[in-house]
Amino acid sequence: MTTSTTSPFTLDLGVGGMTCASCVSRVEKALKKVPGVQDATVNLATESARVVYAPSPQMDAQIRRAVRNAGYEPVSPEEAMPEDLSPWAGFAPVAIGLLLSAPLVVPMLGDLFGRHWMLPAWQQFLLATPVQFILGARFYKAGWHALKALTGNMDLLVAIGTSAGWGLSMWLWLSAEADTMPHLYFEASAVVVTLVLLGKWLEARAKRQTTAAIRALHALRPEVAHVLQGSGEEVDLPVAEVLLGDRLVVRPGERIPMDGLLQEGQTQVDESMLTGEPLPVTKQPGDKLTGGSINGDGRVVLQVSAVGSESVLAHIIRLVEDAQAAKAPIQRLVDQVSAVFVPVVLAIGLLTLLGWLAAGAGMETALIHAVAVLVIACPCALGLATPAAIMAGTGVAAKNGILIKDAQALELAHKVDTVAFDKTGTLTVGRPRLVAFIASADADEAAQLAVAASLQSGSEHPLARAVVAAAQERGMTVAQPDGLRAVPGRGSEGEVGVRSYLIGSRRWMDELGVDLGALSVDAQRLQGEGATLALLVERTTAGLSPRALMAFADEPKDGARQALAALRARGIRIVMISGDNQGAALAMGARLGLGADEVMAEVLPGDKAAKVAELKAGGHTVVMVGDGVNDAPALAAADVGMAMGTGTDVAMHAAGITLMRGDVALVAGALDISHRTVMKIRQNLFWAFAYNVAGIPLAALGFLSPVVAGAAMALSSVSVISNALLLKRWKLKRD
Repeated sequence: MTTSTTSPFTLDLGVGGMTCASCVSRVEKALKKVPGVQDATVNLATESARVVYAPSPQMDAQIRRAVRNAGYEPVSPEEAMPEDLSPWAGFAPVAIGLLLSAPLVVPMLGDLFGRHWMLPAWQQFLLATPVQFILGARFYKAGWHALKALTGNMDLLVAIGTSAGWGLSMWLWLSAEADTMPHLYFEASAVVVTLVLLGKWLEARAKRQTTAAIRALHALRPEVAHVLQGSGEEVDLPVAEVLLGDRLVVRPGERIPMDGLLQEGQTQVDESMLTGEPLPVTKQPGDKLTGGSINGDGRVVLQVSAVGSESVLAHIIRLVEDAQAAKAPIQRLVDQVSAVFVPVVLAIGLLTLLGWLAAGAGMETALIHAVAVLVIACPCALGLATPAAIMAGTGVAAKNGILIKDAQALELAHKVDTVAFDKTGTLTVGRPRLVAFIASADADEAAQLAVAASLQSGSEHPLARAVVAAAQERGMTVAQPDGLRAVPGRGSEGEVGVRSYLIGSRRWMDELGVDLGALSVDAQRLQGEGATLALLVERTTAGLSPRALMAFADEPKDGARQALAALRARGIRIVMISGDNQGAALAMGARLGLGADEVMAEVLPGDKAAKVAELKAGGHTVVMVGDGVNDAPALAAADVGMAMGTGTDVAMHAAGITLMRGDVALVAGALDISHRTVMKIRQNLFWAFAYNVAGIPLAALGFLSPVVAGAAMALSSVSVISNALLLKRWKLKRD
């Protein structure tokens, strides 16, 4: 069970015994009738329910009781999670059914070659009865619960159909004249039960593959952590006992047990399972380490920064579980159809029986055709069509670093025709670089850069760090200034050696009346190119004399231009939203391959959501891609929000899709997997509906026997899941 810290609460519960879309509908109705339950979503593929309810001390028990009263088994999430079982797990009942049914089927095959191997009636009875009432007991039990609830499900159809075949055989046998051998239908009832069991086994085996992504993520959690005591001694403790602030030792080749900050050592870390990035990432002291990633060849010590449900891995698992438990909007239609499907099929079966009797056929023939209708109409495939595709799609997306938080985002993303990008940190690196340092004619460039770096050495401002980094790249030693004073919003001033300097924004220098002289031409040119300007000025007896002009600019992310071109090639309109001035925004847009009509400049943080709303008002389906706190309203306002996983938690909470690394190519990847998943859903639903639309009339008209109908019914469920599993072959394309 998982509960949120604020109202309302959420309960995740396994539901055992569901077999078709009608079961899903029945469990949802039962849960929604519980006082205090606000919403309930049931997933056939995961055999689970997610219930949202108002706080109540007995609500957990009431929800479980409602599931049981509906005829199903409430199961804890841990028990419901499919294990990595043997491929043949659960096959025993199917094997027994096949062994008992084979002697009943072989004589039928012999008739095709003129051989009469028909078993005596009493032997057929002994073979078919255990299959019907022992192996098939599950159908009677579930069907009875459905009848008590005045609804129908797949089990009821199978139970009624096979019981009719078995009962007809008994009647023909017991009413036959002595020394005669009537044609019996024990083989039909036994084979149908066996085929349905075979189909359910194949279905369960395939379901285990759809949940492989969740199991793989859980497997990333190591069992033990090496905790470093104050004495320097290492003590092995279960991961569940590690506390915030503990220092952990991670040896070469081990999985990093918890999120933390690297304190000692350096290494390369394989984060591919979390981010989809295949290349190892170099880690230095002060860098973040993520639990579940694999340490390279260095022994490192980290300090734990997050434990339990607050870790990155737990957050990823929660997002994937939420997406797989969610119900896509298209599934609502399926649920509405399935709610009336079984009663309609029962009515068609009765009409088939009466119709054949009215046409002059005997009870035997009429009953067999009615049985075929009931067997072939089982709505298993309908219930599995959507959730199987969603589970496969979200699972493979997670492996490639794309976390889809809800099914609605998945279903909407394939309709997108416009993608709006925040600029800083999304399309650009988000760390300004010193792109130009121009000294005045009477000053030495290297000496002035050393002075500027000295004045900026104590500041955490991004522009200050860029100056220091540029000096260090040239191998300069950065001296500490004397009497450094910060001027908020403008810059700083201090002494380097015996000289006094100011360093700050162009606006501050204009306020102080600094004459740029010959540097003004370069300043105008660089500002036109979109650069941010700063000046180094020396205070002399003659006044304030400019010594150097500095220009800063952000850099586009590697591959961003190609990723935008790939989106445009898909027919998608690109928009970049920036708070920069028009010149700076257009200059960066040009570097990214964007035209002037694709750049929105001078947009205040609070106005980004309004810009997204404007795009939507034009009839467009809009994706917003961002990474910062100020992007959260725009992410929520878009049809689909995509947050860079390198950004803030606020942005990720507001978005429907999280991109686990700051790679713009993942945007096209998210749209592609969405498109392919929706295509699989539509294919599955088409074949599930087409199967019933074609199969029921054929069975009613006498073209399908119960055995063939049972085989087709089992095959339909397996084919739907197999088609969904083809999504697991998807890989992120890189242009």
